[in-house]
Amino acid sequence: MSEAVLTIDVVLDEIIEVTGSRGKAAMILFHGESSCANFKGKILPGGVDTQKEPAGEKRLLSARYILEGRDCEGEWCRIFIENNGEVAAPGETIKTTPVIYTDSKALKWLETADLSGTVEGKPGGVFITIFKE
Repeated sequence: MSEAVLTIDVVLDEIIEVTGSRGKAAMILFHGESSCANFKGKILPGGVDTQKEPAGEKRLLSARYILEGRDCEGEWCRIFIENNGEVAAPGETIKTTPVIYTDSKALKWLETADLSGTVEGKPGGVFITIFKE
């Protein structure tokens, strides 16, 4: 059974899009915060979700960002997250495969754990949940 290990409340700042003859692409800039049992902190400036949709294919996403705050032991740390996925139909939950790097001793296990994620829409942003399988 899956266990939620990180939750992140994301606010979208800007969406920059381009449509070419071979497909579409978007750069989605964002900020946000996490306030869960394992980590409390914020997304540092520079969070971006790069989405591309080759003509006739599904839209792919790759979000990258760094969180800074305190881990479950109260220690100051940073967590890098790369969240890759395929955009589902509008209104459906997006499934992702996260990659994590962290300088937290307490959360180092996230770097090697079998993880999955979801991205759910909310007004003005998304809510990300990362699960340990």
